[in-house]
Amino acid sequence: MKKIYRGLILAAILTVILMINFLGVGVNFYTDVLWFKNLNLDNVFWTIFKTKMLVRFGVWILFFSFIFINLLFTRNKIIDLINNLKERKDQDDHIIELKPKGSNGILTLLTPGRLNLIYLLLSLLIGFIFSTIGSNSWKVVLEFLNSTSFNLKDPLFNKDISFYIFKFPAYQLVYQLLSTLLIITGLIIGGVHLLINQNKSILNRINNKAKYHLSFLISLFFILKAWGYRLNMFQLLYSKRGVVFGASYTDVHAQLLGLKALSFIALLLAIFIFINIFIRNTKLIIGGVVTLFVTSILLTTIYPGIIQQYQVEPNEIAKEAPYIKYNIKFTTNAYNLEDIKEEDFNVKEDLKYEDILANEATIDNIRLWDSRPLKTSYGQLQGLKSYYNFNDIDIDRYNLDGKIYQVMLGAREINQRLLPNQTWVNKRLNYTHGFGLAMSPVNGVTEGGVPEFLIKDIPPKSQKLEVKEPRVYYGELTDQYVIANTRTQEFDYPAGDTNNYINYQGNGGVKLNSPIKRLAFAVKYGTLKLLLNNDITEESRLMFDRNIKKRVRKIAPFLKYDSDPYLVVSQNGRLYWIQDAYTISNRYPYSEPLSNLKNNYSEQLSRLGYNINYIRNSVKVVIDAYNGKVKFYISDQNDPIIETYNKIFPGLFNKLEKMPEDLNNHIRYPQDLFKVQAAIYNKYHMKDPKVFYNKEDLWELPQENYAGTPIAMEPYYTIIKLPNEEQEDFLLMLPFTPIKKNNMISWLAAKSNQTDYGKLILYKFPKRKLVYGPMQIEARIDQNSEISKQLSLWNQRGSRVIRGNLLTIPIKNSILYVEPIYLQAEQSQLPELKKVVVSYGEKVIMENNLDLALRKLFNIKDKSDREDLEINREENYKDTGIDLTVQQLVEDITRLYKKSKKELQAGNWSEYGKLIEKLEEKLNTLENKTKK
Repeated sequence: MKKIYRGLILAAILTVILMINFLGVGVNFYTDVLWFKNLNLDNVFWTIFKTKMLVRFGVWILFFSFIFINLLFTRNKIIDLINNLKERKDQDDHIIELKPKGSNGILTLLTPGRLNLIYLLLSLLIGFIFSTIGSNSWKVVLEFLNSTSFNLKDPLFNKDISFYIFKFPAYQLVYQLLSTLLIITGLIIGGVHLLINQNKSILNRINNKAKYHLSFLISLFFILKAWGYRLNMFQLLYSKRGVVFGASYTDVHAQLLGLKALSFIALLLAIFIFINIFIRNTKLIIGGVVTLFVTSILLTTIYPGIIQQYQVEPNEIAKEAPYIKYNIKFTTNAYNLEDIKEEDFNVKEDLKYEDILANEATIDNIRLWDSRPLKTSYGQLQGLKSYYNFNDIDIDRYNLDGKIYQVMLGAREINQRLLPNQTWVNKRLNYTHGFGLAMSPVNGVTEGGVPEFLIKDIPPKSQKLEVKEPRVYYGELTDQYVIANTRTQEFDYPAGDTNNYINYQGNGGVKLNSPIKRLAFAVKYGTLKLLLNNDITEESRLMFDRNIKKRVRKIAPFLKYDSDPYLVVSQNGRLYWIQDAYTISNRYPYSEPLSNLKNNYSEQLSRLGYNINYIRNSVKVVIDAYNGKVKFYISDQNDPIIETYNKIFPGLFNKLEKMPEDLNNHIRYPQDLFKVQAAIYNKYHMKDPKVFYNKEDLWELPQENYAGTPIAMEPYYTIIKLPNEEQEDFLLMLPFTPIKKNNMISWLAAKSNQTDYGKLILYKFPKRKLVYGPMQIEARIDQNSEISKQLSLWNQRGSRVIRGNLLTIPIKNSILYVEPIYLQAEQSQLPELKKVVVSYGEKVIMENNLDLALRKLFNIKDKSDREDLEINREENYKDTGIDLTVQQLVEDITRLYKKSKKELQAGNWSEYGKLIEKLEEKLNTLENKTKK
């Protein structure tokens, strides 16, 4: 009785555990359906879910059917064994006694019907266990069924690249499934026959039938093995044997031959094994297996080794040159580097202050604020309350009053972990959202050395940008669920000694308009408060999965995402997040995997996947910070992978032209992609196979000094006028240095404006002329006695000196270096911008601000000298052939007007008359230019 009770208790516990698990799965499924439906993306959810279920069901049926049918072939033999054992159970000692002493045993219970049931249940169980292999392969199946051509073929098998990206993984999946199925079935059937054949009296009669059955399975296995060798031939395009990634000389002329031979031998062996069912010549089978094994060693190990050692290595350049070309071609294509425009940058030491004035937009947008100390400053100056955080500081550009400003901005998000009173009501119903943002120009500095804000405070104050809906329900710190629009009004923002409260008016989240929904979420989050709280009404909305990074991954898990989503203020005063998304693959033939190229960004880029060898920034994702609505826009129509996903998920992706103009103006070239391309181009700018083989012109990513520590130089956004271009562009750029050298060899820029978005330009410096690299400038700053003395003095007085990003700014045909210096007291968390270091040529200057440093660098003694140069800029440039742009003319006219007004107020009529004449000339020039 005790055993029965224990069994019942154990069964009850297992039943409860299973019910809880199934309940949890069901609740999560139901709430996810509601989540996707709120976003109008339920078709995405159902497409993935149905495919998972269909693939899993298909694998389950395949495994179940095959195993069950094979087991049925052993059914009669089992019955014969049982009958035989029953008849002779008291006779020969060699018979296995299946009946334990003192009990009736299982033999009396085992009937043909029950044996069928055992086979059925066993097959169903094994099929169910292995069906999980299929459910995780839904993406492979959908890509196979919706593949898009690349219109590019590999040079070895002449197949379109789409075969390797979309088809080949599906074939490998099928091969792995069938191989697993045959091995599992063979083990089960072999075990059954082994059990049967222990009865020696019927050994010979059953042994022959066992041979037939197992021979048939083994024959199928070797047919499958022959196909496996064929698949391994395509795998050669990912070989690591040669000097570069991809099929090498040895792979093509030795390994490929061996695989073809092995495929043929395996097929012959399968035929011999099948024939053996009738001729019963076991030696033939053993000989075939041995032949396959020996041939495999000879043709795939020994022979390729001989070819590699005695033919390739003595003549490696000549033998591998064609394959190096393939590697260069397909690698640059896979990383979208084929169309990089290369130009010579002839460095001249002839930069004048007039050139600084002519590039005013560039100078005015030199970034003096590093995002790292600036984040601390934002937190101290604009956090306002202990529970407000700035998770990240983003960089963007805005057209304000007809002028482009490069700005830094961050969302003021609420961090619920910092709430002083951590009650459920506070965390879920009261403190539901962040509020507004802070924004400052990249070079905006007050006299006290802190950021000069364009947008600040709560509610947001701004003279240039209006923020009409500042509430941030969806952001980077919104990791907890909240319930909005309840009878308990939500905390909006602090206002002196009181607080402002609101009710949510948007359509984000799931409306709790039924008891079933409330019950489901109560189970999901393990709290009865969702059922018992009287403030929750039918109009209340539960918002979950609000973190924008997790949100987009949940919708489109088949994409990879940039590490830095950034905030945008639209023209209608709403806040949006823009998240860059990538399509990637590790199946692009001949393309070098990112993991093979050691670089300073390896650890950062590991989140994209170390083994990727194809990437495109094919999608821009826009997330509404108030409602949480998510829209995906295709930014690269030429990417076959995103076109495939567009077929799979109709309605998910929109054309980029449909993105609102005020948001489209803020798309930018993503940093993670740029880092990948820079890491690849260090090596793959070399196009000649001999130069590539010898690594004669290998580059590396530069380093800089930050807070006293050498670190990898990050790509940086800037607004500059490129050589031979009239207008400034918002660019992402990065310099390169030669391998193990610190001088600068070139710099790469990526455009972000709408007309030229994504265009990459490489400017190469003369190899015979020294151009200082970032670390050399850092060393020159350290070696400057006055600067070094000042920095050391600050560090010894209870303060910490922070040296910000060293910026390399191309102007005209010269390079200007700028590095901000911050000072932070040991007891303070408020870094202040105290100095700016500027270097050009052999000069290194440190001053209180950029203007003073530039004037000192070019020996401009006072402000009046600068004003004269500004006013006479056009005259000074007549001999150089430089034609002022409309924007420069407008700036000159504004400057002349202001100065003439001052002279008029001072009563300097003569000077006033001269300025008016120049003003009239400028206006005429502007009129003529605009007429053109």
